[in-house]
Amino acid sequence: MTTYDVGVQGFEPDAIVVGAGLAGLVATYEATRAGRRVLVLDQENRANLGGQAWWSLGGLFLVDSPEQRRMGIRDSAELAWQDWQGSAGFDRTAADTAGTPGEDHWARQWAQAYVDFAAGEKRAYLRELGLRLLPFVGWAERGRGDAAGHGNSVPRFHLTWGTGPEVVRVFLDKVLAAEQAGLVRFGFRHRVDALVRDGDAVTGVRGAVLAPSDVERGAPSSREEVEPFELHAPAVVLTTGGIGHNHDLIRAAWPVERLGPVPKYLISGVPAYVDGRGLGIARDAGARLVNADRMWHYTEGIHNWDPVWPDHAIRIIPGPSSLWFDATGKRFAAPNYPGFDSLGTLAAIGATGYDYSWFVLTQSIIEKEFALSGSEQNPDITGKDLKVMLRARLAKGAPGPVERFKTDGVDFVVADTLEELVAGMNRIVDGDSPARGPHLDAADLRRQIEARDAELGNAFSKDFQLMAIGNARRSRTDRVIRVAKPHRVLDPAHGPLVAVRLNILTRKTLGGVMTDLDSRAVDAGGAVVPGLYAAGEVAGFGGGGVHGYNALEGTFLGGCIFSGRAAGRAITRG
Repeated sequence: MTTYDVGVQGFEPDAIVVGAGLAGLVATYEATRAGRRVLVLDQENRANLGGQAWWSLGGLFLVDSPEQRRMGIRDSAELAWQDWQGSAGFDRTAADTAGTPGEDHWARQWAQAYVDFAAGEKRAYLRELGLRLLPFVGWAERGRGDAAGHGNSVPRFHLTWGTGPEVVRVFLDKVLAAEQAGLVRFGFRHRVDALVRDGDAVTGVRGAVLAPSDVERGAPSSREEVEPFELHAPAVVLTTGGIGHNHDLIRAAWPVERLGPVPKYLISGVPAYVDGRGLGIARDAGARLVNADRMWHYTEGIHNWDPVWPDHAIRIIPGPSSLWFDATGKRFAAPNYPGFDSLGTLAAIGATGYDYSWFVLTQSIIEKEFALSGSEQNPDITGKDLKVMLRARLAKGAPGPVERFKTDGVDFVVADTLEELVAGMNRIVDGDSPARGPHLDAADLRRQIEARDAELGNAFSKDFQLMAIGNARRSRTDRVIRVAKPHRVLDPAHGPLVAVRLNILTRKTLGGVMTDLDSRAVDAGGAVVPGLYAAGEVAGFGGGGVHGYNALEGTFLGGCIFSGRAAGRAITRG
Protein backbone atom coordinates (compact mmCIF):
# COMPACT_ATOMS: atom_id res chain seq x y z
CA MET A 1 0.00 0.00 0.00
CA THR A 2 1.10 3.57 -0.61
CA THR A 3 0.73 6.67 1.51
CA TYR A 4 -0.20 9.06 -1.33
CA ASP A 5 0.53 12.22 0.70
CA VAL A 6 4.21 13.12 0.33
CA GLY A 7 3.98 14.67 3.79
CA VAL A 8 3.98 11.21 5.38
CA GLN A 9 6.25 9.30 3.02
CA GLY A 10 9.57 8.32 4.54
CA PHE A 11 8.62 9.66 7.98
CA GLU A 12 9.13 7.18 10.82
CA PRO A 13 7.08 8.43 13.76
CA ASP A 14 7.30 7.47 17.39
CA ALA A 15 3.54 7.99 17.58
CA ILE A 16 0.57 8.44 15.29
CA VAL A 17 -2.10 10.85 16.53
CA VAL A 18 -5.46 10.34 14.83
CA GLY A 19 -7.38 13.61 14.89
CA ALA A 20 -6.09 17.18 14.69
CA GLY A 21 -8.51 18.68 17.19
CA LEU A 22 -7.53 20.13 20.54
CA ALA A 23 -6.78 16.84 22.31
CA GLY A 24 -4.65 15.70 19.36
CA LEU A 25 -2.72 18.96 19.30
CA VAL A 26 -2.08 18.82 23.05
CA ALA A 27 -0.88 15.22 22.84
CA THR A 28 1.39 16.14 19.94
CA TYR A 29 2.76 19.18 21.77
CA GLU A 30 3.62 17.15 24.86
CA ALA A 31 5.27 14.39 22.83
CA THR A 32 7.38 16.77 20.77
CA ARG A 33 8.51 18.60 23.91
CA ALA A 34 10.34 15.38 24.73
CA GLY A 35 11.78 15.13 21.22
CA ARG A 36 9.39 12.47 19.91
CA ARG A 37 8.41 12.36 16.24
CA VAL A 38 4.65 12.51 15.68
CA LEU A 39 2.53 11.89 12.61
CA VAL A 40 -0.88 13.60 12.85
CA LEU A 41 -3.64 12.21 10.61
CA ASP A 42 -6.98 13.85 9.98
CA GLN A 43 -9.74 13.22 7.45
CA GLU A 44 -10.21 16.98 6.93
CA ASN A 45 -7.87 19.58 5.40
CA ARG A 46 -5.39 21.91 7.09
CA ALA A 47 -8.05 24.62 7.45
CA ASN A 48 -9.73 22.47 10.11
CA LEU A 49 -6.80 22.28 12.54
CA GLY A 50 -8.22 22.58 16.03
CA GLY A 51 -11.45 20.77 15.20
CA GLN A 52 -14.51 21.54 17.29
CA ALA A 53 -12.53 23.56 19.82
CA TRP A 54 -11.96 26.33 17.27
CA TRP A 55 -15.72 26.94 17.15
CA SER A 56 -16.13 27.07 20.91
CA LEU A 57 -16.64 30.02 23.22
CA GLY A 58 -13.43 29.07 25.01
CA GLY A 59 -14.86 28.56 28.49
CA LEU A 60 -12.60 26.91 31.07
CA PHE A 61 -13.46 25.42 34.45
CA LEU A 62 -11.06 26.70 37.12
CA VAL A 63 -11.23 26.43 40.89
CA ASP A 64 -10.09 29.08 43.40
CA SER A 65 -8.56 31.19 40.64
CA PRO A 66 -7.26 34.76 40.99
CA GLU A 67 -10.19 35.83 38.77
CA GLN A 68 -12.66 34.27 41.21
CA ARG A 69 -10.99 35.83 44.22
CA ARG A 70 -10.99 39.28 42.61
CA MET A 71 -14.73 38.93 42.05
CA GLY A 72 -15.30 38.00 45.69
CA ILE A 73 -15.94 34.31 44.97
CA ARG A 74 -14.75 31.85 47.60
CA ASP A 75 -14.02 28.48 46.07
CA SER A 76 -11.98 25.42 46.98
CA ALA A 77 -10.98 22.04 45.61
CA GLU A 78 -13.16 20.44 48.29
CA LEU A 79 -16.27 22.38 47.22
CA ALA A 80 -15.58 21.71 43.55
CA TRP A 81 -15.16 17.98 44.21
CA GLN A 82 -18.43 17.95 46.13
CA ASP A 83 -20.13 19.62 43.16
CA TRP A 84 -18.50 17.29 40.66
CA GLN A 85 -19.58 14.16 42.51
CA GLY A 86 -23.09 15.49 42.98
CA SER A 87 -23.35 16.21 39.27
CA ALA A 88 -21.62 13.08 37.99
CA GLY A 89 -23.54 10.61 40.12
CA PHE A 90 -20.96 7.88 39.54
CA ASP A 91 -22.85 4.64 40.15
CA ARG A 92 -20.97 2.10 38.06
CA THR A 93 -17.74 1.79 40.03
CA ALA A 94 -18.10 -1.77 41.34
CA ALA A 95 -16.59 -4.73 39.50
CA ASP A 96 -18.90 -7.50 38.31
CA THR A 97 -18.77 -11.10 39.52
CA ALA A 98 -16.03 -11.89 36.98
CA GLY A 99 -13.88 -9.07 38.33
CA THR A 100 -14.41 -6.76 35.35
CA PRO A 101 -14.04 -3.13 36.52
CA GLY A 102 -17.22 -1.07 36.56
CA GLU A 103 -17.76 1.47 33.82
CA ASP A 104 -17.00 4.32 36.25
CA HIS A 105 -13.87 2.67 37.68
CA TRP A 106 -11.43 4.93 35.84
CA ALA A 107 -13.90 7.75 35.20
CA ARG A 108 -14.15 8.64 38.88
CA GLN A 109 -10.37 8.61 39.28
CA TRP A 110 -10.09 10.89 36.25
CA ALA A 111 -12.65 13.22 37.79
CA GLN A 112 -10.71 13.55 41.03
CA ALA A 113 -7.49 14.15 39.10
CA TYR A 114 -9.16 16.74 36.88
CA VAL A 115 -10.63 18.73 39.77
CA ASP A 116 -7.17 18.74 41.37
CA PHE A 117 -5.74 19.97 38.03
CA ALA A 118 -8.37 22.72 37.76
CA ALA A 119 -7.63 23.82 41.33
CA GLY A 120 -3.89 23.49 40.84
CA GLU A 121 -1.59 23.81 37.86
CA LYS A 122 -4.13 24.16 35.04
CA ARG A 123 -4.17 27.95 34.98
CA ALA A 124 -0.37 28.26 35.21
CA TYR A 125 0.09 25.58 32.54
CA LEU A 126 -2.09 27.51 30.10
CA ARG A 127 -0.77 30.91 31.09
CA GLU A 128 2.79 29.79 30.38
CA LEU A 129 1.64 28.98 26.85
CA GLY A 130 0.27 32.51 26.48
CA LEU A 131 -3.41 32.01 27.26
CA ARG A 132 -5.19 34.87 29.02
CA LEU A 133 -8.62 35.08 30.63
CA LEU A 134 -11.26 37.77 30.93
CA PRO A 135 -11.62 39.08 34.49
CA PHE A 136 -15.31 38.18 34.79
CA VAL A 137 -16.30 34.70 35.96
CA GLY A 138 -19.55 33.22 34.70
CA TRP A 139 -21.96 31.00 36.60
CA ALA A 140 -22.96 28.05 34.42
CA GLU A 141 -25.13 25.07 35.43
CA ARG A 142 -26.40 26.69 38.60
CA GLY A 143 -27.98 23.45 39.70
CA ARG A 144 -31.17 21.86 40.90
CA GLY A 145 -31.44 23.57 44.27
CA ASP A 146 -29.76 20.72 46.16
CA ALA A 147 -26.39 21.48 47.79
CA ALA A 148 -25.30 17.86 47.39
CA GLY A 149 -26.70 17.47 43.88
CA HIS A 150 -25.98 18.74 40.40
CA GLY A 151 -24.59 22.18 39.71
CA ASN A 152 -21.86 24.68 40.47
CA SER A 153 -22.12 26.14 43.95
CA VAL A 154 -20.17 29.19 42.75
CA PRO A 155 -19.25 30.77 39.40
CA ARG A 156 -16.34 28.86 37.77
CA PHE A 157 -16.74 29.58 34.03
CA HIS A 158 -13.62 31.47 32.90
CA LEU A 159 -13.82 32.92 29.40
CA THR A 160 -10.68 32.90 27.28
CA TRP A 161 -9.56 36.23 25.81
CA GLY A 162 -9.70 35.09 22.19
CA THR A 163 -12.33 32.34 22.68
CA GLY A 164 -11.84 28.88 21.16
CA PRO A 165 -9.37 29.91 18.44
CA GLU A 166 -7.02 31.20 21.12
CA VAL A 167 -7.22 27.97 23.12
CA VAL A 168 -6.30 26.16 19.91
CA ARG A 169 -3.59 28.66 18.96
CA VAL A 170 -1.47 28.33 22.08
CA PHE A 171 -0.97 24.64 21.32
CA LEU A 172 -1.05 24.84 17.53
CA ASP A 173 1.78 27.38 17.44
CA LYS A 174 3.98 24.90 19.31
CA VAL A 175 2.97 22.05 17.04
CA LEU A 176 3.62 24.08 13.88
CA ALA A 177 7.04 25.02 15.26
CA ALA A 178 7.71 21.31 15.78
CA GLU A 179 6.58 20.71 12.21
CA GLN A 180 9.17 23.23 11.03
CA ALA A 181 11.78 21.44 13.14
CA GLY A 182 10.97 18.11 11.49
CA LEU A 183 9.34 16.48 14.51
CA VAL A 184 5.77 16.64 13.19
CA ARG A 185 4.22 15.65 9.90
CA PHE A 186 0.57 16.05 8.99
CA GLY A 187 -1.39 13.64 6.84
CA PHE A 188 -4.50 15.62 5.94
CA ARG A 189 -7.38 13.91 4.13
CA HIS A 190 -6.24 10.61 5.66
CA ARG A 191 -9.31 8.86 7.02
CA VAL A 192 -8.41 6.12 9.47
CA ASP A 193 -10.74 3.13 9.17
CA ALA A 194 -9.03 0.55 11.37
CA LEU A 195 -6.11 -0.05 13.71
CA VAL A 196 -3.31 -2.46 12.81
CA ARG A 197 -2.54 -5.07 15.44
CA ASP A 198 0.37 -7.41 16.07
CA GLY A 199 -0.99 -9.88 18.56
CA ASP A 200 -2.55 -7.84 21.36
CA ALA A 201 -0.61 -4.69 20.55
CA VAL A 202 -1.74 -1.86 18.30
CA THR A 203 1.10 -1.05 15.90
CA GLY A 204 -0.44 1.26 13.33
CA VAL A 205 -3.43 2.41 11.33
CA ARG A 206 -4.98 1.76 7.97
CA GLY A 207 -7.54 3.66 6.00
CA ALA A 208 -8.22 5.64 2.85
CA VAL A 209 -6.77 8.84 1.45
CA LEU A 210 -9.65 11.10 0.49
CA ALA A 211 -9.74 13.36 -2.54
CA PRO A 212 -8.15 16.79 -1.97
CA SER A 213 -10.55 19.37 -0.57
CA ASP A 214 -10.29 23.13 -0.20
CA VAL A 215 -13.59 23.70 1.62
CA GLU A 216 -13.63 26.26 4.41
CA ARG A 217 -13.35 25.29 8.05
CA GLY A 218 -16.34 23.29 9.26
CA ALA A 219 -17.96 22.84 5.85
CA PRO A 220 -18.72 19.27 4.71
CA SER A 221 -15.98 17.76 2.54
CA SER A 222 -15.91 15.05 -0.10
CA ARG A 223 -15.65 11.41 0.98
CA GLU A 224 -14.32 10.25 -2.39
CA GLU A 225 -11.55 7.71 -1.80
CA VAL A 226 -8.32 7.99 -3.78
CA GLU A 227 -6.27 5.07 -2.45
CA PRO A 228 -5.65 3.02 0.69
CA PHE A 229 -2.83 3.55 3.16
CA GLU A 230 -1.22 1.74 6.07
CA LEU A 231 1.15 3.39 8.53
CA HIS A 232 2.99 2.12 11.59
CA ALA A 233 4.26 3.47 14.91
CA PRO A 234 4.90 2.14 18.42
CA ALA A 235 1.99 4.20 19.76
CA VAL A 236 -1.36 5.30 18.35
CA VAL A 237 -3.41 8.03 20.04
CA LEU A 238 -7.09 8.27 19.08
CA THR A 239 -8.48 11.81 19.46
CA THR A 240 -11.34 11.49 16.99
CA GLY A 241 -14.18 13.19 18.88
CA GLY A 242 -17.66 11.94 19.62
CA ILE A 243 -21.00 11.35 17.93
CA GLY A 244 -22.39 14.90 18.04
CA HIS A 245 -23.38 15.15 14.36
CA ASN A 246 -24.40 11.51 13.94
CA HIS A 247 -28.07 11.71 14.81
CA ASP A 248 -28.59 7.99 14.20
CA LEU A 249 -25.98 7.06 16.82
CA ILE A 250 -27.38 9.65 19.22
CA ARG A 251 -30.88 8.25 18.91
CA ALA A 252 -29.63 4.67 19.23
CA ALA A 253 -27.89 5.50 22.52
CA TRP A 254 -30.58 7.87 23.85
CA PRO A 255 -31.38 7.05 27.54
CA VAL A 256 -35.18 7.11 27.41
CA GLU A 257 -35.53 6.31 31.11
CA ARG A 258 -33.59 9.45 32.05
CA LEU A 259 -34.14 11.94 29.22
CA GLY A 260 -37.55 10.91 27.93
CA PRO A 261 -38.61 9.98 24.40
CA VAL A 262 -36.06 9.95 21.61
CA PRO A 263 -36.31 13.35 19.85
CA LYS A 264 -37.65 13.28 16.32
CA TYR A 265 -36.08 16.64 15.50
CA LEU A 266 -32.49 17.61 16.30
CA ILE A 267 -30.19 20.36 15.10
CA SER A 268 -26.41 20.06 15.16
CA GLY A 269 -24.04 22.09 17.28
CA VAL A 270 -20.93 20.48 15.78
CA PRO A 271 -19.61 19.98 12.21
CA ALA A 272 -20.50 17.00 10.05
CA TYR A 273 -17.14 15.28 10.60
CA VAL A 274 -18.06 14.62 14.25
CA ASP A 275 -19.42 11.25 13.23
CA GLY A 276 -18.38 8.81 15.98
CA ARG A 277 -16.28 6.60 13.71
CA GLY A 278 -13.36 6.58 16.14
CA LEU A 279 -15.43 4.78 18.76
CA GLY A 280 -16.11 1.85 16.46
CA ILE A 281 -12.46 1.74 15.39
CA ALA A 282 -11.34 1.52 19.03
CA ARG A 283 -13.91 -1.17 19.85
CA ASP A 284 -12.87 -3.29 16.88
CA ALA A 285 -9.27 -3.14 18.10
CA GLY A 286 -10.23 -4.53 21.50
CA ALA A 287 -10.75 -1.36 23.52
CA ARG A 288 -13.68 -1.25 25.92
CA LEU A 289 -16.42 1.32 25.30
CA VAL A 290 -18.38 2.41 28.36
CA ASN A 291 -21.18 4.76 29.38
CA ALA A 292 -22.61 5.02 25.86
CA ASP A 293 -25.93 6.21 27.30
CA ARG A 294 -24.39 9.36 28.76
CA MET A 295 -24.51 12.40 26.51
CA TRP A 296 -24.80 16.17 26.67
CA HIS A 297 -27.20 18.15 24.51
CA TYR A 298 -28.54 21.66 24.90
CA THR A 299 -32.14 22.78 25.06
CA GLU A 300 -31.55 26.35 23.85
CA GLY A 301 -30.64 25.63 20.22
CA ILE A 302 -31.56 28.04 17.42
CA HIS A 303 -31.17 27.61 13.68
CA ASN A 304 -28.21 29.51 12.31
CA TRP A 305 -29.35 32.09 9.77
CA ASP A 306 -25.90 31.77 8.11
CA PRO A 307 -25.04 28.04 8.41
CA VAL A 308 -21.62 26.49 7.82
CA TRP A 309 -22.52 22.82 8.22
CA PRO A 310 -25.83 20.94 7.75
CA ASP A 311 -28.42 21.65 10.47
CA HIS A 312 -25.97 24.20 11.89
CA ALA A 313 -27.23 25.30 15.29
CA ILE A 314 -26.15 27.95 17.75
CA ARG A 315 -26.79 27.77 21.47
CA ILE A 316 -28.15 30.68 23.42
CA ILE A 317 -26.24 30.96 26.69
CA PRO A 318 -28.96 32.63 28.72
CA GLY A 319 -29.04 34.56 31.94
CA PRO A 320 -31.67 33.43 34.44
CA SER A 321 -34.52 35.88 33.73
CA SER A 322 -36.32 34.65 30.58
CA LEU A 323 -39.64 32.92 31.22
CA TRP A 324 -39.48 29.37 29.90
CA PHE A 325 -42.59 27.71 28.51
CA ASP A 326 -43.07 24.26 27.07
CA ALA A 327 -44.57 23.68 23.62
CA THR A 328 -48.08 23.75 25.05
CA GLY A 329 -47.56 27.12 26.76
CA LYS A 330 -47.08 25.89 30.34
CA ARG A 331 -44.32 27.58 32.33
CA PHE A 332 -41.64 25.17 33.50
CA ALA A 333 -41.37 24.64 37.25
CA ALA A 334 -38.23 24.76 39.40
CA PRO A 335 -35.41 24.06 38.74
CA ASN A 336 -36.01 24.28 35.00
CA TYR A 337 -34.88 27.84 34.57
CA PRO A 338 -32.39 29.18 32.01
CA GLY A 339 -28.83 28.14 32.84
CA PHE A 340 -29.63 25.88 35.78
CA ASP A 341 -29.94 22.22 34.79
CA SER A 342 -29.44 21.39 31.13
CA LEU A 343 -30.29 17.70 31.19
CA GLY A 344 -33.04 18.08 33.75
CA THR A 345 -34.78 20.58 31.49
CA LEU A 346 -34.13 18.35 28.48
CA ALA A 347 -36.05 15.59 30.25
CA ALA A 348 -38.87 18.00 31.12
CA ILE A 349 -39.14 19.01 27.47
CA GLY A 350 -39.22 15.38 26.39
CA ALA A 351 -42.04 14.68 28.82
CA THR A 352 -44.27 17.11 26.92
CA GLY A 353 -44.14 14.97 23.78
CA TYR A 354 -42.59 17.78 21.72
CA ASP A 355 -38.99 18.55 20.78
CA TYR A 356 -38.97 22.27 21.45
CA SER A 357 -39.86 24.95 23.97
CA TRP A 358 -40.11 28.75 24.19
CA PHE A 359 -38.41 31.67 25.89
CA VAL A 360 -40.52 34.78 26.45
CA LEU A 361 -38.55 37.86 27.49
CA THR A 362 -38.09 41.59 27.01
CA GLN A 363 -35.66 43.78 25.15
CA SER A 364 -34.07 44.67 28.50
CA ILE A 365 -33.40 41.00 29.18
CA ILE A 366 -32.03 40.16 25.73
CA GLU A 367 -29.67 43.13 25.87
CA LYS A 368 -28.02 42.01 29.08
CA GLU A 369 -28.56 38.27 29.31
CA PHE A 370 -28.28 36.76 25.85
CA ALA A 371 -24.92 35.45 24.75
CA LEU A 372 -24.35 33.11 21.82
CA SER A 373 -22.02 30.16 22.06
CA GLY A 374 -19.30 30.03 19.46
CA SER A 375 -16.17 31.91 18.51
CA GLU A 376 -17.73 33.31 15.34
CA GLN A 377 -20.67 34.72 17.32
CA ASN A 378 -18.37 36.76 19.56
CA PRO A 379 -16.08 38.59 17.14
CA ASP A 380 -15.03 41.22 19.68
CA ILE A 381 -13.70 38.68 22.19
CA THR A 382 -12.41 36.31 19.51
CA GLY A 383 -10.52 39.17 17.86
CA LYS A 384 -9.17 40.32 21.25
CA ASP A 385 -10.25 43.88 20.55
CA LEU A 386 -10.85 45.55 23.90
CA LYS A 387 -12.30 48.77 22.48
CA VAL A 388 -14.74 46.89 20.26
CA MET A 389 -15.71 44.62 23.15
CA LEU A 390 -16.44 47.48 25.53
CA ARG A 391 -18.38 49.35 22.85
CA ALA A 392 -20.40 46.25 21.95
CA ARG A 393 -21.09 45.04 25.48
CA LEU A 394 -21.78 48.34 27.21
CA ALA A 395 -23.68 50.17 24.47
CA LYS A 396 -27.46 50.33 24.31
CA GLY A 397 -28.92 47.30 22.60
CA ALA A 398 -27.89 43.66 22.41
CA PRO A 399 -24.53 42.65 20.91
CA GLY A 400 -24.56 42.72 17.11
CA PRO A 401 -24.69 38.93 16.56
CA VAL A 402 -27.65 38.64 18.94
CA GLU A 403 -29.51 41.46 17.18
CA ARG A 404 -28.82 39.76 13.84
CA PHE A 405 -30.45 36.57 15.05
CA LYS A 406 -33.35 38.59 16.44
CA THR A 407 -34.01 40.11 13.01
CA ASP A 408 -33.01 37.21 10.71
CA GLY A 409 -33.36 34.08 12.81
CA VAL A 410 -36.32 31.85 11.99
CA ASP A 411 -36.86 31.09 15.69
CA PHE A 412 -37.37 34.69 16.84
CA VAL A 413 -40.53 36.76 17.21
CA VAL A 414 -40.55 40.44 18.23
CA ALA A 415 -43.78 42.32 19.05
CA ASP A 416 -45.14 45.20 21.08
CA THR A 417 -48.05 43.31 22.61
CA LEU A 418 -48.41 39.82 23.99
CA GLU A 419 -51.25 39.05 21.56
CA GLU A 420 -49.03 39.99 18.59
CA LEU A 421 -46.17 37.95 20.08
CA VAL A 422 -48.29 34.81 20.45
CA ALA A 423 -49.62 35.22 16.92
CA GLY A 424 -46.04 35.23 15.68
CA MET A 425 -45.18 32.18 17.76
CA ASN A 426 -48.13 30.34 16.24
CA ARG A 427 -46.95 31.27 12.76
CA ILE A 428 -43.67 29.52 13.55
CA VAL A 429 -45.60 26.49 14.76
CA ASP A 430 -47.50 26.44 11.44
CA GLY A 431 -44.25 26.50 9.47
CA ASP A 432 -42.45 23.70 7.66
CA SER A 433 -40.29 22.60 10.58
CA PRO A 434 -40.67 18.98 11.73
CA ALA A 435 -40.81 20.49 15.23
CA ARG A 436 -44.32 21.87 14.70
CA GLY A 437 -46.72 21.57 17.58
CA PRO A 438 -49.84 23.07 19.21
CA HIS A 439 -51.01 26.65 18.99
CA LEU A 440 -50.45 28.76 22.07
CA ASP A 441 -53.22 30.69 23.80
CA ALA A 442 -52.44 34.36 24.48
CA ALA A 443 -54.84 34.58 27.42
CA ASP A 444 -53.22 31.60 29.12
CA LEU A 445 -49.71 33.04 28.70
CA ARG A 446 -50.93 36.41 29.96
CA ARG A 447 -52.34 34.80 33.11
CA GLN A 448 -49.01 33.12 33.91
CA ILE A 449 -46.89 36.18 33.11
CA GLU A 450 -49.09 38.55 35.10
CA ALA A 451 -48.92 36.19 38.09
CA ARG A 452 -45.14 36.32 37.93
CA ASP A 453 -45.10 40.09 37.40
CA ALA A 454 -47.30 40.59 40.48
CA GLU A 455 -44.50 39.13 42.60
CA LEU A 456 -42.31 42.15 41.85
CA GLY A 457 -44.11 44.51 44.21
CA ASN A 458 -41.74 43.55 47.04
CA ALA A 459 -38.06 42.79 47.52
CA PHE A 460 -39.07 39.22 48.37
CA SER A 461 -41.15 36.65 46.52
CA LYS A 462 -42.49 33.11 46.53
CA ASP A 463 -41.54 32.70 42.85
CA PHE A 464 -38.48 30.45 42.82
CA GLN A 465 -37.14 31.95 39.61
CA LEU A 466 -37.24 35.45 41.08
CA MET A 467 -35.48 34.10 44.17
CA ALA A 468 -32.79 32.64 41.92
CA ILE A 469 -32.39 35.94 40.08
CA GLY A 470 -31.92 37.73 43.40
CA ASN A 471 -29.26 35.19 44.37
CA ALA A 472 -27.55 35.58 41.00
CA ARG A 473 -27.33 39.34 41.32
CA ARG A 474 -25.27 38.90 44.49
CA SER A 475 -22.47 37.81 42.13
CA ARG A 476 -20.54 40.84 40.87
CA THR A 477 -20.29 39.42 37.35
CA ASP A 478 -24.00 38.69 37.16
CA ARG A 479 -25.05 42.04 38.60
CA VAL A 480 -22.78 44.11 36.36
CA ILE A 481 -22.88 42.35 32.98
CA ARG A 482 -25.03 39.24 33.05
CA VAL A 483 -28.37 39.51 34.86
CA ALA A 484 -30.96 42.18 34.12
CA LYS A 485 -32.54 44.08 36.95
CA PRO A 486 -35.87 42.36 37.74
CA HIS A 487 -38.80 44.00 36.04
CA ARG A 488 -42.31 43.21 34.84
CA VAL A 489 -42.22 41.34 31.56
CA LEU A 490 -45.36 43.13 30.37
CA ASP A 491 -44.05 46.60 31.23
CA PRO A 492 -43.88 48.49 27.88
CA ALA A 493 -40.88 50.46 29.15
CA HIS A 494 -38.81 47.27 28.84
CA GLY A 495 -40.21 46.26 25.45
CA PRO A 496 -40.57 45.13 22.85
CA LEU A 497 -41.42 41.58 23.81
CA VAL A 498 -39.32 38.77 22.36
CA ALA A 499 -40.09 35.07 21.97
CA VAL A 500 -37.61 32.41 20.90
CA ARG A 501 -38.37 28.87 19.85
CA LEU A 502 -35.71 26.64 21.42
CA ASN A 503 -34.72 23.40 19.71
CA ILE A 504 -32.63 20.48 20.94
CA LEU A 505 -29.03 21.03 19.88
CA THR A 506 -26.69 18.04 19.78
CA ARG A 507 -23.26 18.48 21.28
CA LYS A 508 -21.13 16.11 23.39
CA THR A 509 -20.50 12.44 24.02
CA LEU A 510 -19.92 11.83 27.74
CA GLY A 511 -18.97 8.14 27.44
CA GLY A 512 -16.31 6.51 25.31
CA VAL A 513 -13.10 4.49 25.39
CA MET A 514 -12.15 3.42 28.90
CA THR A 515 -8.64 4.66 29.72
CA ASP A 516 -6.36 4.58 32.72
CA LEU A 517 -4.81 7.76 34.11
CA ASP A 518 -2.12 7.64 31.40
CA SER A 519 -4.81 7.70 28.68
CA ARG A 520 -3.97 4.09 27.79
CA ALA A 521 -6.96 2.24 26.36
CA VAL A 522 -8.31 -0.60 28.49
CA ASP A 523 -9.89 -3.82 27.20
CA ALA A 524 -13.01 -5.64 28.37
CA GLY A 525 -11.08 -7.49 31.09
CA GLY A 526 -9.47 -4.36 32.49
CA ALA A 527 -6.04 -4.85 30.93
CA VAL A 528 -4.22 -2.15 28.97
CA VAL A 529 -4.30 -2.50 25.18
CA PRO A 530 -0.58 -2.17 24.32
CA GLY A 531 0.22 0.72 22.03
CA LEU A 532 -3.26 2.30 22.07
CA TYR A 533 -4.15 5.60 23.75
CA ALA A 534 -7.31 7.69 23.63
CA ALA A 535 -7.93 11.30 24.62
CA GLY A 536 -10.60 13.96 24.34
CA GLU A 537 -14.23 13.23 23.58
CA VAL A 538 -13.59 9.76 22.16
CA ALA A 539 -12.43 8.81 25.68
CA GLY A 540 -15.36 10.55 27.35
CA PHE A 541 -12.78 13.30 28.01
CA GLY A 542 -10.86 10.77 30.09
CA GLY A 543 -11.47 7.36 31.59
CA GLY A 544 -14.55 6.74 29.49
CA GLY A 545 -16.75 9.27 31.25
CA VAL A 546 -15.10 11.82 33.53
CA HIS A 547 -18.32 13.88 33.74
CA GLY A 548 -20.55 11.00 34.78
CA TYR A 549 -24.18 11.81 34.00
CA ASN A 550 -23.83 15.61 33.96
CA ALA A 551 -21.32 18.35 33.27
CA LEU A 552 -20.45 21.49 35.19
CA GLU A 553 -19.59 23.38 31.96
CA GLY A 554 -16.26 24.87 30.99
CA THR A 555 -15.05 21.30 31.36
CA PHE A 556 -15.02 20.10 27.75
CA LEU A 557 -12.01 22.03 26.48
CA GLY A 558 -10.29 21.38 29.78
CA GLY A 559 -10.99 17.66 29.41
CA CYS A 560 -9.36 17.66 25.97
CA ILE A 561 -6.35 19.47 27.39
CA PHE A 562 -6.00 17.25 30.45
CA SER A 563 -6.46 13.92 28.68
CA GLY A 564 -4.37 14.98 25.67
CA ARG A 565 -1.60 16.05 28.02
CA ALA A 566 -1.71 12.70 29.80
CA ALA A 567 -1.51 10.81 26.50
CA GLY A 568 1.35 12.91 25.15
CA ARG A 569 3.38 12.51 28.30
CA ALA A 570 2.66 8.79 28.55
CA ILE A 571 3.89 7.97 25.05
CA THR A 572 7.19 9.70 25.83
CA ARG A 573 7.68 7.18 28.62
CA GLY A 574 7.00 4.43 26.10
